[in-house]
Amino acid sequence: MDTDDLSREAYDAIIIEAEKLTHDLTLHFGVLSSSCKDESEYLEKSRQLAEEIMQMGDFKLKDLLFGNILDKDKLNATLKKIINNIEEVNKIPIDKRDYDF
Repeated sequence: MDTDDLSREAYDAIIIEAEKLTHDLTLHFGVLSSSCKDESEYLEKSRQLAEEIMQMGDFKLKDLLFGNILDKDKLNATLKKIINNIEEVNKIPIDKRDYDF
């Protein structure tokens, strides 16, 4: 699947939220969609990715974010927000979500 296949709710919850902090983070969540068969799998893998990133040390974070160093508190706050957003999206039945295509 592609990010274009996501519901507006899922896209806003993850992609837009990550972009508010840095495009470097957004890229990882965007690329993740290509390895998912549907939105439910994407939401779960995005939650897992956010949790993994929160556990990374400084060296791995610098590598993940293409050499850019972010304030760890801001990064973790963004990742927690993404996880909370995913929980909210999961509460919306798939047939009630808005799709652009």
